[in-house]
Amino acid sequence: MAAYGLLIVVVALERLAELVVSTRNARWAFARGGVEAGRGHFPPMVALHAALLVACVVEVYAADRPFLPSLGWVALAAALASQGLRWWCIATLGPQWNTRVIVVPGLPLVDRGPYRWLRHPNYVAVVIEGIALPLVHTAWLTALVFTVLNAVLLLRFRIPTEERALVGAA
Repeated sequence: MAAYGLLIVVVALERLAELVVSTRNARWAFARGGVEAGRGHFPPMVALHAALLVACVVEVYAADRPFLPSLGWVALAAALASQGLRWWCIATLGPQWNTRVIVVPGLPLVDRGPYRWLRHPNYVAVVIEGIALPLVHTAWLTALVFTVLNAVLLLRFRIPTEERALVGAA
C-alpha cells in the first residue's frame, strides 16, 4: 500500500506541474486578448480532481483494498499512458493549453498531434486516468463515482462550454 500512496503523491506533484504550466499559459493568453468562459464549472472540476486523489488513498486504506496484480499492473499501464496522452496534448497546444477555458480570438484550431484524430484528447486522458488510477489498487468505488461525476461535468458543462468558446473565437 505504501507504493500506491507514493504513486498518488507523484500524480499530485504532476498536477502541481500542470498548474504551473496553466498559470503561465493563462498569462500568455490574456496578454493576447484571451477570453475566459465557463468559470462556474471550474471550481467543481478542481474539487473533483483533488477528491479523486484523496479518495484513492482513503478507499484503499479504509476498505483494505488489495493489490491484484492482474488488474493493478494493467491499470498502472493505462494510468501512465493517460499521463503520456495528457502531456502530448499540453505539448501540442503549447501556450494555448490551459486547465481553464481561455480562447485567444483569431488563433486557428490546432489540428496536429492527438488533435488530428480526436476533438478533445485531453478528456480521453482524464477519463482513462479516472478509471485506471483507482483500479491500480482496486479502489473500484472511487473509480465508479469519479467516472460518473466526471462524465456529468465533461458532457454537460465543460465540453459544451469549450465548443461554444471555440466557435465564438473563430
